Amino acid sequence: MTGHLDELLGKSPRMLLMSAAGALMLALPGAFAQDVTAPPAEGGSANEIQQFCTNIADAARDQRYLLQRKELENLQASVDERIATLEKRRAEYEDWLKRRNDFLKQAELGLVDIYKTMKPDAAAGKLEMVRPEIAAAIVMKLPPRQSSLILSEMSDDKAAVLTNIISSASDPNTSKEPS
Repeated sequence: MTGHLDELLGKSPRMLLMSAAGALMLALPGAFAQDVTAPPAEGGSANEIQQFCTNIADAARDQRYLLQRKELENLQASVDERIATLEKRRAEYEDWLKRRNDFLKQAELGLVDIYKTMKPDAAAGKLEMVRPEIAAAIVMKLPPRQSSLILSEMSDDKAAVLTNIISSASDPNTSKEPS
């Protein structure tokens, strides 16, 4: 190593200086690096912004359409659910109306006339033995004075059952679901 140093010292000072500068440059590799990226040109910045906006416009529109489609699907599901509920209620109402009409027809089969001519105590005893729906239909078709006399002759339990049936038959809210 001393031979190499002697060789360097024997050379001119200019050569020595260049060798030292070269060694220094090799020791500090990033010291003399230059920034090769140039700042964007004035007109280029607006152009880049315009190009960026143009590039994302289709994606933004597609995303907006997807969100709108999802919202429409949710609304359609809600409408379908409401239609199903209305159809269910309509079917319940039709069923209730059919049962009520059938109920009233049973009373019109001549039974009303038979019970009109009976004494209240005898009619009460006989009506206690038939199905409550039929008994209620007959009592409902009788004149109010005769119906009250028959109900007063019945046992309290049977009279209460008939009264409940009669009141529910005339109540339009009978088939409504509790809210």
